[in-house]
Amino acid sequence: MAFKKEQSFGTKPTEVRDSDHFTSEYADSLAEKWDDIIDWDSRVKGEGSFFIDKLREYGAKYVLDVAAGTGFHSVRLIESGFSVTSADGAPSMLAKAFENAKARGHVLRTVCADWRWLNRDVHGEYDAVICLGNSFTHLFNEHDRRKALAEYYAALKHDGVLIIDQRNYDSILDDGYSSKHKFYYCGDKVSVQPVHVDEGLTRFEYKFPGKDSFHLNMFPIRKDYMRNLLGEVGFQTVTTYGDFQTSFEESEPDFYVHVAEKKYNPELKEK
Repeated sequence: MAFKKEQSFGTKPTEVRDSDHFTSEYADSLAEKWDDIIDWDSRVKGEGSFFIDKLREYGAKYVLDVAAGTGFHSVRLIESGFSVTSADGAPSMLAKAFENAKARGHVLRTVCADWRWLNRDVHGEYDAVICLGNSFTHLFNEHDRRKALAEYYAALKHDGVLIIDQRNYDSILDDGYSSKHKFYYCGDKVSVQPVHVDEGLTRFEYKFPGKDSFHLNMFPIRKDYMRNLLGEVGFQTVTTYGDFQTSFEESEPDFYVHVAEKKYNPELKEK
């Protein structure tokens, strides 16, 4: 898979609604600046130990991070005692993840893999699969989303758990964009906001000091659609958190986290 030096959306960027396009959106130039967007130290403060606690709650040891990005969660989990395999579809981000981990004294097990045929490139079974950073919304059609979730499901042990997150697109679509600037994208020198929103596309702009700006095109997945999709793929129980809390008003969270359990639940037959 080739490294792309710069982003390119052509002459009609809002018409780029293609699951295959995201790898080129994470060009070398954006990968080099991505950590300025998320700010590792601030992100740690924002999410605390939520993911570490959840994984321990489910007894997970072997974790597959399918959206490793520049390695933030992979490194945190390694330093918390988990055995982590780090995958991503964008080679530039995965190379940056390896570099970041090495700077902290770790050697990442990395695999460049497309989620839609994940098990072709990633072998073994895992206690947990995590897909974080609003990454799943790079998939623009339902066929791709179902296939990716089926691949996650297959990568899990019989009682494994998938942890997957997303922006609160319901709020963005229905009420307009707002952000507490507390979770995920915490860098204080970078502005992040959508420059186009409709039911089929949210195009985000990331503006850095000076003239540098980058864009990402994403599909605005609604919360209940995502929960239903997880159930239809085979996950037995789905618990959703809003900004890491169990209790929330629908319009409040910036991000949702879904914890989807594969373990068979016989009580569901009675519903």
